[in-house]
Amino acid sequence: MAGGAVVFQSGRQYEGRVTPFVIVTCLVAATGGLIFGYDIGISGGVTSMDIFLQKFFPSVVEAQRKATGGNMYCKFDSELLTLFTSSLYLAALIASFFASKVTKSFGRKISMLFGGIVFLAGALLNGFAENVSMLIIGRILLGVGIGFSNQSIPVYLSEMAPAKLRGALNIGFQMAITIGILAANLINYFALGMGEKGWRIALGLAGVPAGIITIGALVLPDTPNSLIDRGLTEQAKDMLKKIRGTDNIAEEFEDLLEASEASKLVKHPWRNIVQPQNRPQLTFAVLIPFFQQLTGINVIMFYAPVIFKTLGFGDNASLMSALITGIVNVVATIVSIVCVDRFGRRALFLEGGTQMLITQADADLVVILVCLYVAAFAWSWGPLGWLVPSEIFPLETRPAGQAINVSVNMLFTFIIAQCFLRMLCAMKFGLFFFFAGFVVIMTLFVFLFLPETRKVPIEEMYGVWKAHWFWGKFIPGDVVGGHTRNIELPPVKAV
Repeated sequence: MAGGAVVFQSGRQYEGRVTPFVIVTCLVAATGGLIFGYDIGISGGVTSMDIFLQKFFPSVVEAQRKATGGNMYCKFDSELLTLFTSSLYLAALIASFFASKVTKSFGRKISMLFGGIVFLAGALLNGFAENVSMLIIGRILLGVGIGFSNQSIPVYLSEMAPAKLRGALNIGFQMAITIGILAANLINYFALGMGEKGWRIALGLAGVPAGIITIGALVLPDTPNSLIDRGLTEQAKDMLKKIRGTDNIAEEFEDLLEASEASKLVKHPWRNIVQPQNRPQLTFAVLIPFFQQLTGINVIMFYAPVIFKTLGFGDNASLMSALITGIVNVVATIVSIVCVDRFGRRALFLEGGTQMLITQADADLVVILVCLYVAAFAWSWGPLGWLVPSEIFPLETRPAGQAINVSVNMLFTFIIAQCFLRMLCAMKFGLFFFFAGFVVIMTLFVFLFLPETRKVPIEEMYGVWKAHWFWGKFIPGDVVGGHTRNIELPPVKAV
């Protein structure tokens, strides 16, 4: 059916209920999003503080003094300043590939633990920074921490959650991101009047969410999928009983075992992931984070105070406007949690894309439109950009697939962060028409090519692609369950 509107109905309905244990476990894991969100929110705030700029980026302060008339859009244009923001995401990109190996070999929680510890070190280095080198090294450590946590947490949540609540529980990660952004905006607002101590506190407090996920990772159990993959079969069975709240887990456990056996036959997941049967998942693992960043959302999240100052807002007003958008971000993410398993992924993707397009087409009522734009992103492309790639891959390529998702996300986050101030200087607010063009493309892409995945067990996803009007031709043989059993795979060629 054109438009990708076919909804695959799995023939397998596993027994079990939503237990308090799985809810608490997923909430603790989701707190890892706090470190990513806090960093997104804090960097834009401190780079709008004159005392911070005077210490580390005096050329920007000088440019602000000289900026008049048509030159207003260029007053923050500094390659060194953008490197402060963007270096983190380049580090996260590289770290995500190492994280995929750690996640597969040692489990999801070990990746979370390592990410939290490294992020904590980076937060302390930034808080005590005396020169630009200390700032950049600290940002690189923060990036390594984010690369590991963002690689492992969405996969962890998708594997732990029951199919009927997988969307809502996975979006807990995005909810934590938005809370981290809001907390950072709030801290920036109060830190403004505290002099040098203010920006140091703002940067150093990133250690608080890092400590939360570090402690959380120490107490979290590992997922049944990961335990089976590492040969801990009996522990996996006990864990599955615990998270499903029933002893009758034979059918689901058998599917997990068979998925694991299939994954062990794949000696080179990075080669297997480019095979035809994985082409749909690979396409979305690349294009969803690509489009997510080209919505322009991180321009708002990184540089909201800078943008509002460019428009003539004072220091307090610009930070207050950023705080308002942070509140909208949190509230709209709650909307996504409520709606994602009720109305599905496609409906939110399409509605959010349409709303973002409308709000980017007119920049007269800036604060109101920015809030509407942020709301659209927060209940669609924000959480779903992490949810969908984490749930669509079979076990044998899941860590590699999530690594690709994170690395593409971080690559384009880096590019946007590095280029935005220069593009704003050259294109002024016509830059948002540039992003609006990509919103049109990505919304059409979802409408045509994304099947609905809500309530489909994570090990049953091949059936979704097999039923799709376009992707079905890439899945060879008869699909049974969530992996390629009874499918004769083509020989893997060296790449």
